[in-house]
Amino acid sequence: MTTVLPRLGSTTVPASASSLPRPPAETGIVHLGLGNFHRAHQAVHTAAALADTDGPWGILGVASRSSTVARALREQGMRYAVVEISPDRTHVTVPSVHTGALVATEQPEEVLDAIAAPGTAIVTMTVTEHGYTYSPRTHGLDLDSAAVRADLRGDAPPRTTIGQIVRGLQRRRRSHARPLTVLSCDNLVGNGAQTRRLVREFTEALPAAERDDLVEWLESAVAFPNSMVDRIVPATTDVYRDAVAAHLGVRDAVPVPAEPFSMWVMEDRFAAGRPRWEHGGALFTDDVEPYELLKLRLLNGTHSLIAYLGALDGHGTIPESIARPFIADAARSVLHGDYLPSLTVPADIDLDAYVRQLFERWANTALGHRTQQVGSDGSVKLRQRVPGPALLHLRAGRMPHHLTLTVAAYLCCLAPPPGFSPGPHAAAMVDPARATLAGIAARVGTASGASYVEAVLESGLLGDGLTQYPAFADRVAELIDVIVRHGPAAAAADAARAMDHEPRPVR
Repeated sequence: MTTVLPRLGSTTVPASASSLPRPPAETGIVHLGLGNFHRAHQAVHTAAALADTDGPWGILGVASRSSTVARALREQGMRYAVVEISPDRTHVTVPSVHTGALVATEQPEEVLDAIAAPGTAIVTMTVTEHGYTYSPRTHGLDLDSAAVRADLRGDAPPRTTIGQIVRGLQRRRRSHARPLTVLSCDNLVGNGAQTRRLVREFTEALPAAERDDLVEWLESAVAFPNSMVDRIVPATTDVYRDAVAAHLGVRDAVPVPAEPFSMWVMEDRFAAGRPRWEHGGALFTDDVEPYELLKLRLLNGTHSLIAYLGALDGHGTIPESIARPFIADAARSVLHGDYLPSLTVPADIDLDAYVRQLFERWANTALGHRTQQVGSDGSVKLRQRVPGPALLHLRAGRMPHHLTLTVAAYLCCLAPPPGFSPGPHAAAMVDPARATLAGIAARVGTASGASYVEAVLESGLLGDGLTQYPAFADRVAELIDVIVRHGPAAAAADAARAMDHEPRPVR
């Protein structure tokens, strides 16, 4: 159930703790990744679905390492607040759908038992793109990863998400073999198909005695539907804790701020039933990919450019960044000129309204999504967003100038040339490739321009295809030089001028 609490700023008497909804009695979903996004997205949609049609669909949440959220939820009776904020209104709800909270590093056996439990029908995931331990070059399971190798040996509880899923499926197969659905809710193209491939590759790397029986059962009893998720969810701060406390009458240690917009699109391929998520606003379709690409490129790809240009221009939030005319113009150019020609817009999407809504979402000053947060993990995110559209343009004889600007701004944030300071917001970005980029810079030298960018591309940062087009690396290097010498606004102007001389793509 979802209880609507008084809006912030109202004079309504705070709700008492006893009046808040109670969690469901039965667990039907195990969710890996107990962060803000899950609690503001899947949990909210599930609460709305259960408010319409009851069922055994409580969610057991599993945090990967940090115990902060799990401990707080247990102390708060598995309840927390979602604060939907926009410049003109604030709305507070309590999506009480969690039946428990585990921490995988502290309770690994309980996690495997939960996946194997007869009542569990769905395992969902929000572990970020980085959590799938796949090779950026092959998109297959990273068998060079020490964590993956340890999980394959099985000499300790699994540490990787794929390892946890496969070891949990082994227990399930041996105990009762009931079917199960594994539903990825992360920003990966074909996330269901990719999860299935990684699970299959992990299984096939096991010893024959473990492998053979499990492979056959996976094919017949485990479903991996594709999905697309969309909601901007910033980090929690004391501002939200204090505001929620004033209206709940109790202290919420882990409230979640979120924008009002939320979208969830899925293939309706579930092996053992599902909640009536359509009553919670979810959309079911036979083909998720057009929705995925629409979101990954128009929203996420453009969002990355805004974050990197904004950080380099000294802005701490996305609304501050998009308020700068040169950044707004660059966002429109990359969206319309580079990303949009690379995809097919679903028939039920009003493109003009969708794009208008994107800019309204980015300009949500009440939300204050930080450039540091959006720009983090760019090495994982950009390979999902840049190579496909860039190669489409390059093969047609066009240079995607605003995609090269995205890569140039990213490299200036994460691996700035000697003597250039990208500013505190860029310096605070977290990225698993930061050490790799530093090593390339030390070996090749960032001052070498195109040679440095070529070495970065050859490392597999953006896959393999772009290494076939030296002009792409040359253009990225030119824009890095402009950023360093004249700033991000000058680089955006350079990209805009160059784009005017490129042939227009045909959609």
